[in-house]
Amino acid sequence: MLDDALLPSRPLGRTGRTVSAVGLGTWQLGGDWGEVPEADALAVLDASAAAGVTLFDTADVYGDGRSERLIGGWLAANPGAGVTVATKMGRRLDQVPSNYVLANFRAWTDRSRANLGQDTLDLVQLHCPPTAVFEDDAVFDALDTLVQEGAIAAYGVSVEEAQQALTAIARPGTASVQIILNAFRLKPLDAVLPAAAEAGVGILARVPLASGLLSGKYDETTEFGADDHRNYNRHGEAFDQGETFSGVDYADGVAAARRFSALVAAEAPEGTTPAQAAIAWVAQLPGVTAVIPGARSVAQAQSNASAGALPPLGSAFDAGVHAIYDEAFRAAIHDRW
Repeated sequence: MLDDALLPSRPLGRTGRTVSAVGLGTWQLGGDWGEVPEADALAVLDASAAAGVTLFDTADVYGDGRSERLIGGWLAANPGAGVTVATKMGRRLDQVPSNYVLANFRAWTDRSRANLGQDTLDLVQLHCPPTAVFEDDAVFDALDTLVQEGAIAAYGVSVEEAQQALTAIARPGTASVQIILNAFRLKPLDAVLPAAAEAGVGILARVPLASGLLSGKYDETTEFGADDHRNYNRHGEAFDQGETFSGVDYADGVAAARRFSALVAAEAPEGTTPAQAAIAWVAQLPGVTAVIPGARSVAQAQSNASAGALPPLGSAFDAGVHAIYDEAFRAAIHDRW
């Protein structure tokens, strides 16, 4: 396991826990990115933990619970591993405000507790609900009840829009906010990160590679499988478009990714890959608790974790990121999310 000085740990908002600055997102272990065999999925969990990762992020709908069950099996086989599991709920029924009630919360958390083999879930996040849910006192009263009953230790939210994050941060019981944040999605820097830091709310940055674009491995001819959301949700056909390639046009994203790779070659430490630089840049932003890239292989998991050990990328790199965003994406997406 990496020394703590190499893979920093940070307080996870109001949870009372600390987690590694780079975590592991496990959407891909459940599906929606193509099939990942169970042995490969468990190897990713093993490699991540061995590299010092202490945060696994999942959801009850990833593979209809497959991701949770894989993590639950791994936890049973690795007692005392010191990993915090953040799961999500709220997408097992239609995403309408009337479904966000205590009875459903109890049913969903009971299912996740069984999947994960945990009497008390470490952190449960509302899974990108409609805006009205964030404004409903009864929703947060219900979440407080789950804490009082011992079903969950803490709760947070996962959001699509910056304003939803700001509404949730103002709630005294919100421990963390999960939001899309990467070199192609800079809106959270305006107000969300400062507000979270002031309130003591953790920030989990998801989609740090813009669904792989920032790895620099895709071009105009790249094809994705029929069961991969980068194919079937490119224009928001199945869920929010912002979850796929951060909502940017694919061709524009490929072109901007080439510029990002050139920036990495010019300004990042020698040997740094574009994916590592993309993860490290987010992890080094003030107010970010952890970045949660996904991984489908041991090599990816190890490479992602090592990004947490990179030295500060510096002002020239940061300026380059902002220049790419301002020129390629700001007009099209900044006000959308």
